[in-house]
Amino acid sequence: MHDEQKHARFTLATCCGAHALHDGLTDLLYVLLPVLAQAFGLNYSQVGLIRSVNKGAMAVLQLPAGLLSERLGERRLLVFGTACAGISYIWLGFAQGFIAILAALFFAGAGASFQHPLSSSLISGAYPAEGRRVALGTYNFAGDVGKVIVAGCTGMILAAGLGWQMPVVGIGILACICAALILVFLKNAGAGPEPQRGADHSAGKRGRGWGIRNRRGFVALCLINVIDSSTRSGFLTFVAFLMLERGIDQGWAVISVPLVAVGGMAGKIACGYLAERFGVIRTVVITEVATGVGILLTLVLPPLGAYFLLPLIGVALNGTSSVLYGTIGDLVNPERVSRAFGLFYTLGSACGVLSPLGYGALADQSGIRAAVFAVGVVVLAALPLCIVLRPAVSYVKSSESQ
Repeated sequence: MHDEQKHARFTLATCCGAHALHDGLTDLLYVLLPVLAQAFGLNYSQVGLIRSVNKGAMAVLQLPAGLLSERLGERRLLVFGTACAGISYIWLGFAQGFIAILAALFFAGAGASFQHPLSSSLISGAYPAEGRRVALGTYNFAGDVGKVIVAGCTGMILAAGLGWQMPVVGIGILACICAALILVFLKNAGAGPEPQRGADHSAGKRGRGWGIRNRRGFVALCLINVIDSSTRSGFLTFVAFLMLERGIDQGWAVISVPLVAVGGMAGKIACGYLAERFGVIRTVVITEVATGVGILLTLVLPPLGAYFLLPLIGVALNGTSSVLYGTIGDLVNPERVSRAFGLFYTLGSACGVLSPLGYGALADQSGIRAAVFAVGVVVLAALPLCIVLRPAVSYVKSSESQ
């Protein structure tokens, strides 16, 4: 038992490191968007397209990653994805035009697509019952640590007036080194090995298809995730532009996303604990209402007040995900968790593709304030879905206690 707990903690620590790196790479793009727009003369629609191409690659490959892991193992695919993301950011540092940026960020998104479903599956396997939601909350917390360190440090470098190419190439090289470290650490923990040849057949007998215990509850959970992901992607893509429009200096505006991530660090780990203590539904309702109200307040508060509100918005904006991820294991059979996470993340990423395009077009047509207002209102659509999710979560928990 002691060895199992040690391996579980080692697996969690490695996946947390992978999450910190990948989320840092992802949010680095938010910091770079205003700089790239100025350097290459991009409009809001082109900015949205850049983000959507990156998210689109993640959306396309997350589900295949979950399915492939049943045959190839999570460890091998996680290492491959990390190396791919690193090489793509090195490429981005040498990009000379809009098309080159799109291509580099497509492959960066493709590499990043492996991390969320595979790491979440590895952690769910290491913590099959008690402590899973807290472990996943810790994992999500680590992602925001990466956002603050990678995106925050890069933002300060840009604020100091230095070029954007050097830090981008540097973080790409670091990602390639981390890929090798992930391989060694997961192997030592015995996590994510290549499945045996007969494993697929036996798993198919234990849980056919998707292994969803409560289909209606799982659909509601996915739809809440769709709304939550759309809100997060839309707000983070354009919050720096909103701050610029409200008169905040560019050097400070580019740090808007890291400020949100600072609050998200606390929100992701705290909401995991809150869900364990007060329940999934109550926690989701509180965080989604707080997100919507906070986003709308950025439009009416004085500029500095709106700027310093961003960390508090991050608590709710990023905290909901810890609750949603931890609930997947309640609604899906253990042998199908990797593909369920793949589907779950794919749906969220698909909305991450569409929302920057939609909100970018709205910003070009009606202004950045109208787009942010729409983001703050749409998130409240998650509240009715909580009514559908409640009986599903209650039923599964009552069935497990019998």
